[in-house]
Amino acid sequence: MYEIRPSFYFQISVIFVKKRTFNIFVLAFSVFFTISASYILIVPDDDSDKTVTSETVISANISLPDVSTPVLESLPEDQAHTIDEATNESTLVTLTHRIKKGENLSVIFEKMALSRKDLYRITHSNDLGKQFAHLKVGKELIAKTDAEGQLQELIYRKNAIETLIATRHSDNFDVAIQTKDIETQVASTQGSIQSSLFLDGKQAGLNDNLIMQLANIFAWDIDFALNLRKGDQFTVVYEKHLVDGHPVDGGEIISAEFVNQGKTFTAVRFIEPDGSKHYYTPDGKSLRKAFLRTPVAFARISSPFNLHRKHPVLNRIRAHKGVDYAARTGTPVKTTGDGRIIFRGRKGGYGRTVVVKHGQKYTTLYAHLSGFKRGLKNGSRVKQGQVIGYVGQSGLATGPHLHYEFRINGVHRNPLTVKLPHANPIKKSLLAEFKAQAEPLLAQLNKAKASHLLAQNQQ
Repeated sequence: MYEIRPSFYFQISVIFVKKRTFNIFVLAFSVFFTISASYILIVPDDDSDKTVTSETVISANISLPDVSTPVLESLPEDQAHTIDEATNESTLVTLTHRIKKGENLSVIFEKMALSRKDLYRITHSNDLGKQFAHLKVGKELIAKTDAEGQLQELIYRKNAIETLIATRHSDNFDVAIQTKDIETQVASTQGSIQSSLFLDGKQAGLNDNLIMQLANIFAWDIDFALNLRKGDQFTVVYEKHLVDGHPVDGGEIISAEFVNQGKTFTAVRFIEPDGSKHYYTPDGKSLRKAFLRTPVAFARISSPFNLHRKHPVLNRIRAHKGVDYAARTGTPVKTTGDGRIIFRGRKGGYGRTVVVKHGQKYTTLYAHLSGFKRGLKNGSRVKQGQVIGYVGQSGLATGPHLHYEFRINGVHRNPLTVKLPHANPIKKSLLAEFKAQAEPLLAQLNKAKASHLLAQNQQ
């Protein structure tokens, strides 16, 4: 039989494969040995950690800081807080809105794309927050928001002295009033009547508030709608308020003198022990009387008291048992004395009418009103000078005016000439203190008169 032997070529192939496998094994072992040796050279053993210097560790951990976030950890606490606030303030967006007629806070928030939730949080934060609901036309409301448009601060400058500020703290707001310091100086001025107390008072440098004070001080003795004459003179010593060096409304008259138709009236302020302030003559008599002469400020008399007047609408003789004061519709009407409202409503030809009873003897009537002061009703107590209604032309009236009547025990009397009862003079127990206060005030008034007279003579 033939013996089967592998061919020559087959034997050669087996030898080649075995040799190739061996070479691959040798190569792999060499690579493994080389890598191991390199690792041993690079990575230290466990004990080598103790010999690594801090410089090596620091350099191994160096990384570029995030420039969008300030590094505050190494700063003192108060300094870090300051930098944080400055950073936040610099990223806030300021929105300014000038308040227009008919706008309220809700409408403004919608126009400025601010959150209604923040509106609720502000107005319900505390009692001050409710003041944001009383915005005046023409003033500015300032909102500061972050990059996402979230409100951070709301600012409303109420006047030159007070600013209302709502500041966000997390999801709530704190509302506070920022008040500027007021500097008070004593100033004086003198003027003469050429056209009206208001215009000539302005010309003399008095603001609206001081002009109204001057009119109220002498309102019991001088009817500024009827009794003023060209050439009448006034001298006023008053407190002048300054904020940041600029004059602002406020301040009170300290002493004043008014010469009306040749008759001189003088008033000095007295601060009583309870803090209340009143004006008296130099000898301690009260300038205040039980009734004001006129219920409307700076109006003109369009029809006087006349028992034989021809009625302009009915066109027949009909007694005019009061005085008509012509004024613009809506002009405030004040009660001339303390009392109680006994009628408030429509009254025939009088139109809308208010009748006030003063004690047992006196009543006053205010007719042709365009409307009544809210909150008052029959039986309401009112104080002298309190607004009770507004000038109109309801009832039988040809134009806007106030019809005013004054009655004593039911009998009509001329409001312009009736003798008015005086209020009580200063208490005897306070007379010495009053004189001590009045003396320097009268000296200031006389000095003001002398200096203004000198200035006039030098012109």
